Amino acid sequence: MGKAGLVAAGILLSRLSGLIRSRVFAHYFGLRSDAADAFNAAFRIPNLLQNLFGEGALSGSFIPVYAGLLSTGHREEADRVAGAVGALLAAILAALVAIGVLLAPVLLDLIAPGFEGDKRRLTITLVRVLFPGAGLLVLSAWCLGILNSHQKFLLSYAAPVLWNAAMVVTLVAFGARSDLPTLAEYLAWGSVAGSLLQFLVQLPAIARIARPRLAWDAASAHVRGVLVNFVPVFFSRGVVQISAYIDLLLASLLPTGAVTGLANAQLIYTLPISLFGMSVAAAELPTMSGAAAVNPHGDHVVRDRLGAALRQVAFFAVPSAAAFLALGDTVAAAVLQTGRFSAADARDVWGILAGSSIGVVASTLGRLYASSYYALRETRTPLAFAIVRVVAGVVLGYALAILAPRMLGVPPLWGAAGLTAASSLAGWLELLLLRHRLNARLGWTGLTTGYVTRLLVAATSGAAVAWAVRWSIPVGHPWVMAVLILGPFGIVYFGMTIWFGLPEATTFTKRLRQGRS
Repeated sequence: MGKAGLVAAGILLSRLSGLIRSRVFAHYFGLRSDAADAFNAAFRIPNLLQNLFGEGALSGSFIPVYAGLLSTGHREEADRVAGAVGALLAAILAALVAIGVLLAPVLLDLIAPGFEGDKRRLTITLVRVLFPGAGLLVLSAWCLGILNSHQKFLLSYAAPVLWNAAMVVTLVAFGARSDLPTLAEYLAWGSVAGSLLQFLVQLPAIARIARPRLAWDAASAHVRGVLVNFVPVFFSRGVVQISAYIDLLLASLLPTGAVTGLANAQLIYTLPISLFGMSVAAAELPTMSGAAAVNPHGDHVVRDRLGAALRQVAFFAVPSAAAFLALGDTVAAAVLQTGRFSAADARDVWGILAGSSIGVVASTLGRLYASSYYALRETRTPLAFAIVRVVAGVVLGYALAILAPRMLGVPPLWGAAGLTAASSLAGWLELLLLRHRLNARLGWTGLTTGYVTRLLVAATSGAAVAWAVRWSIPVGHPWVMAVLILGPFGIVYFGMTIWFGLPEATTFTKRLRQGRS
């Protein structure tokens, strides 16, 4: 199995466990409950730490320097850099976690002003419990950066299985005998325990391949290089997080269920982004960074690897977007419909998911372009375009989430679909800007019109066949319906791409046959 395959396998295990966690959560909390909204909002606030300091920022600043040192044989200096980054990260996180716990009410008023009364008080309690766990997840991302640079991909991406498992165990243990607010508090503590397990499970593997000593080293030029790279990457991630938290703010102004519906849709649509975009980008970043460090023609290496990665990712992202847009209720029902979560709730999530589907391709390809910039030690350009994306997303989000439902006379809950559609359109704008600027440096990059057309024809044909099957069979269990409807979609898509002679399709089928043998 190749490097991207190992990353994808780890992410798949992690995401499947996350889907199980969300299904169990939906069983006990449903879609329209104050406790569900409170937990999902609280879950997002301390995760600001994870998203700002975690994998994205560390991947863009730490891995290029660390992997470059390893590729040139400077292992001792690489260990010094890893130890210094880990020490600084731990110190900053300790301070931020303490501040977050103390200022939880202020943070909630800034991010979810629509919450009032018991719902607000519960969310504040949950934020205070969850903050330390978010700090542990950032340290897990530091572990991931070390392991990835040593080409050890599976463990770091599969480690979140333990985090999800701890939350599932908590739900099952206390769900039947607790009211929803109390269950939400138990679940928050289960999340913290899972975060600790996710961090600890990676430490033995790091001890076998590296010797980072947690001590600040201001004399190292490479440590300073990480910090110089970290600042624009941090702010690039930061402006993206501002967009996500503005979405949360706007959703908190909508009726109960909007925050949870938005979280459910994001869980589903980020599966292909993580599985395909993140896996390929994560596998390529150390390789491109090492090549750029030792190869005088590093730009050409990055361009060639980017081109192959774009085709590989688009091959899976296009049908994912088509399935979410055309068959999102089937997907949502299969994942979430149980207990308090009804078929009507699944249809509401479909509307939100349809808005997200517009941006699946842009988000997956955008990760690859961002990784290419980071490999070339160019971090300011992604920051500038991330700011453009956020501004566009905020303006469109307010228009489509708050103003459009009033003008069109549709239920306010559908404003959540406007939020995801706005984010998708802003994602396309960012992708086009990233591509245009990189093309000016490397020469043409991207996907040919013929290749994209074949993917679209195959995905559209698969959706049409799936709809024909859907209308010809009686309604049954959500899992059975998913197999009967999504199965033909996948068969038609892969069959047509093989018939078109796309190498990604033949490579995928060969790997499937090798896996069975």
